[in-house]
Amino acid sequence: MHSQGSTAILLKVVFLGVVDAVAVWAGVGLVLQANYALLAVLLVGAGLLNVLTLSRRAYPLRYLVPGLLFLFGMVVYPIFYTAYVSLTNLQTGNLLTKEQVLDLLDRRYVASHDPRTFSYTAFASEEGEIVLILRESESENVLVWADGRLGPLDPADPRFSVDEAGTVAVDGFREIVGVERYQFLGELEKLSIPYGSEYLRLSGLSEFRTYRKQYAFDTSTDRLTDLQTGTVYTPIEGVFTDEAGNEIEPGFQAWIGGRNFLSLFTSPGIRGDFGRVFAWTIVWSLLSVLLSFSLGLGLALLLNDRQLKLRVVYRTLLIVPYVMPVFISALVWRGMFNENFGIVNRIFQTLFHTKYSWLSDPMLARGVLIFVNIWLSFPYMMLISLGALQSIPEQLYEAARIDGAGMVHRFTRVTLPLLMISLAPLLIGSFAFAFNNFTLIYLVTAGRPAVLGAASPAGATDILISWTFRIAFEGGAGNQYGLASAISILIFAVIATISAIGFRFTKRLEEVYK
Repeated sequence: MHSQGSTAILLKVVFLGVVDAVAVWAGVGLVLQANYALLAVLLVGAGLLNVLTLSRRAYPLRYLVPGLLFLFGMVVYPIFYTAYVSLTNLQTGNLLTKEQVLDLLDRRYVASHDPRTFSYTAFASEEGEIVLILRESESENVLVWADGRLGPLDPADPRFSVDEAGTVAVDGFREIVGVERYQFLGELEKLSIPYGSEYLRLSGLSEFRTYRKQYAFDTSTDRLTDLQTGTVYTPIEGVFTDEAGNEIEPGFQAWIGGRNFLSLFTSPGIRGDFGRVFAWTIVWSLLSVLLSFSLGLGLALLLNDRQLKLRVVYRTLLIVPYVMPVFISALVWRGMFNENFGIVNRIFQTLFHTKYSWLSDPMLARGVLIFVNIWLSFPYMMLISLGALQSIPEQLYEAARIDGAGMVHRFTRVTLPLLMISLAPLLIGSFAFAFNNFTLIYLVTAGRPAVLGAASPAGATDILISWTFRIAFEGGAGNQYGLASAISILIFAVIATISAIGFRFTKRLEEVYK
C-alpha cells in the first residue's frame, strides 16, 4: 500500500511538473506577444489543475470541472460572444480591428510628383536575407540596402566587390537572376525603404521608384489625414469619414450598442422582412407540432387497441420515417417535388394533366415544408403518445364507462388531460426544435423562393434561423454578422419565453392532476 501511494505521488509530481513547465513556456510567449487575456486564462487553468490534483478537499471537483469546462466552452461562451457581436458593426467591410486598418492604411502609397527610378540587383543568402544594389536611372548614384539601412555603395566595404565592368558582388550572397526573381517577388513587394521624405518601393519587376505615404494618423486627435489633399477623416461607427460623408475602405470593428436591434424595428426594409419571417416561423412551428402530434396521437390510439391485428407490423412500418436520416429524407422529398422531374408532378400530369411549381410558388413551398416535416416527426409523436397511453390505468376508463361517458367524452375528459401532463414538456421541446429547424428548411427549399423587394436575403420559406444564416453568410450586400447575432439573441429570448410559459402551464396541469 505504501509503495502504491508513493507511486501515485510520484506520478502526480511528474504530471504537474510537465504541465507547469509547458504553462511557463507558453506564458513567456504570451507575455512577449502582450496577449494578457490569454495569459490570464492560462494561469487560472494551470492553477486550477494544480489545486484539483493536490487538494483532497477538491477531489469531487475533478469530476465536475470537465463538464463545467465543456458547458462554458460550448454554451456559455458562444452565448456571450454572440451577444457581444450583436452590439458591434461586424460585417463585410468591417472585419479588421482598428489597429489592423491603420496598419493597412499606413502602407498605402502614391507616386511622387517627380518620381526617381532605380534599377536594381538583388542578392539572397542561404537564410533568406536580401541585399539590394540600386542604380538611379538618370545618374551614377549607386545605393545599397542591407541590414535594414540604405546608403551609398562604399567600395572599401569588405562585403562588396566591384569588377572593371562595375558589376557588384556581395560576399556570402548569391545574385537573384531570371525566373528566380518571381520566387522573391512577394518579399520585394513588401519592402518600403525610407529615402529622405519618400520611400523606395518595387514598381514593376525590374525597378524601384520613389513613393509618398497617402495617409497619416494622429493618435492624439484620433484623426486620419490624406497627405495629398489635406482632407481629414474621423472614425464614425467603424469607418473613417470626412465632413462630406466620403468614407475610406476598409472599415474596422466598432461598438455600436443596440443599433442592430433597433434596425429590426425601425428600418422599414429590415422591419418588414423580420415581421414576415417571424410570422411564418410561428405558423410553421405551430402547424408542424399540432399536425404531427394529431397524426401521431391518432395512430397511437389505433395501435393501442389490443384487438387490432398485425399491430407489430404497423408499428414497424410507421417508424421507418423516424429511422431514416433527416438529410436523406429531406433530399429525397426535394427530388420528388421537383416540378420538372419529380414523381409527384408526374402523377398529377398522368391523372389530371397538370403540374405545379411546388418549390417555386411561395404558398406551395410552405405547404411542402409542413408536409415533409409532418412526415419526419409524426413517428416520434406516435411513439411518445403510445407510451403515455399505455401508462394510463385501465380503471379510469372503466369508471368513466360506468358513469356513462362515451368514447368522445372519455378521450376529452380522461385520455387527453392525462396525456398532456406527460407530453406537454415534449411538445414544448418539439416546438422549440421546429422553431430552429434549419436543416429541413435549408435542404428542401434553402429559404427560397426569393421575395421581390426584400431588403435582406429573406426568402418566402425562411424561418428566423435560416434567415439569420443567410444574413451572416449569403448577403448580397455583404455578410452582416452583427445583425445576424442580434436576431440570434432574439430567437434565444423567444424560445426561452415560450419554454417558460409552457413549463408553467405544465406545472398547473400537474397540480390539477394531484
